Amino acid sequence: MKKFIAPFLCALLLAAQGLAAENGEAPPPGDWSGYQGIVIILVGVIFMYFILWRPEQKKRKALEEQRSSLKKGDKVTALGIIGHVDNIKEHTVILKMVDGSKIEVLKAAISDVMNEEEAPQKSDG
Repeated sequence: MKKFIAPFLCALLLAAQGLAAENGEAPPPGDWSGYQGIVIILVGVIFMYFILWRPEQKKRKALEEQRSSLKKGDKVTALGIIGHVDNIKEHTVILKMVDGSKIEVLKAAISDVMNEEEAPQKSDG
């Protein structure tokens, strides 16, 4: 992200200087009227980074950590399908359903992971 912002800022400043030069007059020192558009764009980019991109990156990283720490017996949700992990392969996971059938899903399709301890136990009664 930092690699993108620095060239972007430089390009904006150069564009603003170019627009001022086209008008034939240089803005007086301390006059920010030529930079208002740049400031608004910068505020928008900063807002989008902290409100949209950063939380999404944290969420994605946490989900990747959950997927990488899968173990046999974990209860998972994959595309709305709930099952218990029966076997783990490199890119896929085999889930055992309630009726005993097994399906193979991609690890990337897993949206929620509950360990054996976290999963609610069946109560007889």
